[in-house]
Amino acid sequence: MPSSYVVREAVDPADREACFAVRKDVFVVEQRVPQEIEYDRYDATAVHLLAIRADGLPLGTGRLLHGADAAGKTGGESGVGSLGRLAVSKAARGLGVGAALVRAIEEAARARGLTAVDLHAQTQALGFYERLGYAAYGPEFPDAGIPHRAMRRTLQ
Repeated sequence: MPSSYVVREAVDPADREACFAVRKDVFVVEQRVPQEIEYDRYDATAVHLLAIRADGLPLGTGRLLHGADAAGKTGGESGVGSLGRLAVSKAARGLGVGAALVRAIEEAARARGLTAVDLHAQTQALGFYERLGYAAYGPEFPDAGIPHRAMRRTLQ
């Protein structure tokens, strides 16, 4: 599989549908997250990032919540964004797509004046986020029946 891809903000309905398709494959099909909780009201106002191969195949996605939308996930701190719904298609894993998406989400956060990014990581993904500078805090908790921990990275 060619590793030539770009990560960019999802700018039109087709981009957003590509993001949702990756999320469906990873979360709903692979991880059996109920579809009715995978998509939520935050999708309308979130900044969606899309990793897309040169030939147009979507490889991964993630989203950034900010402002009031993020407050419920970050303890109400106004300068903190919430990274979520990070998903990379099975065929694209191991190519650095996930890390590129996280960095792009951090850039989107900086562009909006945020000073830190929080996320709720599946416990099996803690090492991935730790390598990107995130630190876990608080107890483990279930989300969609999958164990998670809260993590945060301060942006420089």
